[in-house]
Amino acid sequence: MKKILFVGALLAALGSYAVAGEHIKVYHGESCGCCHNWAKYMEQNGFEVEMISLADEPLIQKKNELGLPLELASCHTAIIDGYVVEGHMPAGEIRTLLKNKPKDVIGIAVPGMPLEAPGMEQGSQPEVYDVVAFKKDGSYQSIATYKGKKKKKKRYT
Repeated sequence: MKKILFVGALLAALGSYAVAGEHIKVYHGESCGCCHNWAKYMEQNGFEVEMISLADEPLIQKKNELGLPLELASCHTAIIDGYVVEGHMPAGEIRTLLKNKPKDVIGIAVPGMPLEAPGMEQGSQPEVYDVVAFKKDGSYQSIATYKGKKKKKKRYT
């Protein structure tokens, strides 16, 4: 009985941080390998990943349909809990998004394909990149900066 109570208390305490089994649907190009690398990274971080392969034109149409500004585009686009997640996003940023549930945000993006970002590991010099929140009013802002997988600076407002 004590073990059950302990486990229950532990799960309750971790509830706001855990996303085990959180379903993420990933739309990706037909020939893109790094998209599958990112999906593996997401699975390793406790997400349940569904991959959907699209040709280039339908993938761009899907990005437009979801409200992604194309200047923030990358090779794959994901949907989780009604939010858009673009590109090689660190799992911690998705957890923060799901925890905070900002009402004015459509989603978050890592534009381009920065080297050594999750799914882009090639053993090269890590690039510095921003995580950008894009909003319903058409605006967007940088909310965090990374070098490879390591967060350099957080700028949530």
